Amino acid sequence: MSLSATVLKQVHVTCVSLTLAGFVARGLGAFAQAAWVRARGTRVASAALDTVLLVSAIALALVEGISPLVHSWLAAKIVGLLAYIGLGVVALRPGIAWPTRLAAWVGALGVFAYILSVAVTKDPLGLLP
Repeated sequence: MSLSATVLKQVHVTCVSLTLAGFVARGLGAFAQAAWVRARGTRVASAALDTVLLVSAIALALVEGISPLVHSWLAAKIVGLLAYIGLGVVALRPGIAWPTRLAAWVGALGVFAYILSVAVTKDPLGLLP
């Protein structure tokens, strides 16, 4: 792995960790009806972090020469990402009944775990049996 790929991977992994911590915190805050969850700064910071995460993922794929059309595990991560985003939107959106939001939040965390398992195993099934 080249130096640039190593740096990109470290940026990506750091963003993954921060994104997970932020999503857990925002979910807990949303269920407690904390005002900071809806604050502009929280939303901007989350969007900025997610942008760096996505850009680092794309850059890493380009530097490493991997494609979701060739590597099924990468395609699985992309599909998982779309599911995570959809569930996350439902989980954090005000006005949706809290049981639905809670189910979406737990589902998003499950999808996040699946994406991590795919990343580690380089297998589209991840750690699933």
